[in-house]
Amino acid sequence: MKTQPRLSFWQIWNMSFGFLGIQMGFALQNANVSRIFETLGASIENIPILWIAAPVTGLIVQPIIGHYSDKTWTRLGRRRPYFLGGAILASVALIFMPNSPVLWIAAGMLWIMDASINISMEPFRAFVGDNLPSEQRTKGFAMQSFFIGTGAVVASLLPYIFTNWFGIDNTAEEGVIPPSVKWAFYVGAAVFITTVLWTVFKSKEYTPEELASFGKTDETENGHKKQTGLHEPGIPSGKFMKSGLIWSFAGLIIAAMIYLLNLEKELYILGFGLLLYRILQVISGLFVTRNKSNGLTEILTDLRKMPDTMRQLAIVQFFSWLALFSMWIYTTSAITGHVYGTTDTTSVAYNDGADWVGVLFGVYNGAAALFAFLLPVLAKLTSRKMTHSISLIAGALGLCSIILIKDPNLLIIPFIGIGLAWASILSMPYAILTGSLPQTKMGVYMGIFNFFIVIPQILAATILGFLTVNVFGGNAIYALIFGGGSMMIAAITVFFVKDPDDKK
Repeated sequence: MKTQPRLSFWQIWNMSFGFLGIQMGFALQNANVSRIFETLGASIENIPILWIAAPVTGLIVQPIIGHYSDKTWTRLGRRRPYFLGGAILASVALIFMPNSPVLWIAAGMLWIMDASINISMEPFRAFVGDNLPSEQRTKGFAMQSFFIGTGAVVASLLPYIFTNWFGIDNTAEEGVIPPSVKWAFYVGAAVFITTVLWTVFKSKEYTPEELASFGKTDETENGHKKQTGLHEPGIPSGKFMKSGLIWSFAGLIIAAMIYLLNLEKELYILGFGLLLYRILQVISGLFVTRNKSNGLTEILTDLRKMPDTMRQLAIVQFFSWLALFSMWIYTTSAITGHVYGTTDTTSVAYNDGADWVGVLFGVYNGAAALFAFLLPVLAKLTSRKMTHSISLIAGALGLCSIILIKDPNLLIIPFIGIGLAWASILSMPYAILTGSLPQTKMGVYMGIFNFFIVIPQILAATILGFLTVNVFGGNAIYALIFGGGSMMIAAITVFFVKDPDDKK
């Protein structure tokens, strides 16, 4: 059995460079979409639900892309065709998004853009698992974090730069997206496609035969047996049928509670989602009964057979990303209302505040880019779990402290702490996870792992609007405190994760 070669700094750089463009698109989306929605007439309580189509699509797309990228081999390789296809679609969506004439078109563009970003992003995670030996994966994911942070800094600052450096207006007539935002999206589209093309043509992939020669097809580096899926003992058709009935019952209970308590109709999405999962379980059970295998049965089988480490990390990811989506959805409303004292989207104060939010997002992403190189050092001195927990605590304290600040300049301090958390969220869970995954299923499990990013996004979109209006009294600042509490829970649950590579 051959030893998988270690890659040089510049080889890791080239294979990660595409994340610069991906994150520029993602950061432009996170920092400006709520602003676009409000400009086009969305009320504060309806903003979260407008985000819902995007994560629902991601929930479907990610495991499918992961599953088929595991089985793909073309002239461009295994993962790279998906990088490129997603980049093309996302770049087109970035151009059209700020030119949306009405709210429903903007929501549709968000759906296309988010789905396309997921097509590019998901295989990038598996790319690291494919190309790097176990001892280099923390560095690999840290390099991705660096490019994520750098791309997000540039993207977050672009509206501010266009306004203050080039004199492009950051205001417009009612219902029209400001020119500074439009130009930011155009630049983001260009960088997205260019950087992904760089990675596609400047990096290589190991063939299935080469991976086999490294001993990475039968088991992981840590001796975990390959999960073959459909015909493994313990996954009979009855399991799918029983599970389907349980999830169906849960979905019906949730739907009934929403109806009886007259809760927000958006919450029906949770109930319908569980019912849909039940249907998929039953369909898979029927296929298994007939001894037939397809993408659906394989994905659901892999979901049921996920390693223990992945299950434990799923809880950490859920609360981490629930906090992040709380921040991304409500920071603009929270800061313009709490610090700048306005909710009028046509006012100079609101747009100055929205631009400053872009700067603050640039601060936390810039901090993340710098911290990315520190994380492998801290992990070596302590452990990956300890490093991740400390980072999440810093982020939680940062989110909760915003309510105490009235000076816009002082907001930089909590966002530095959020940057440390962001850097760790983008690297440490994946570095821990890859050691527990079979190489032949790296893509599909990375896609399934992203469930625990998408599910909190859906939850945030369905409950945060309700909480903000009915519990927080319309004060978006409390949504950020909610996010801080969620991130603190994530920091605690890290210690219940088993890291297969932890020698301490």
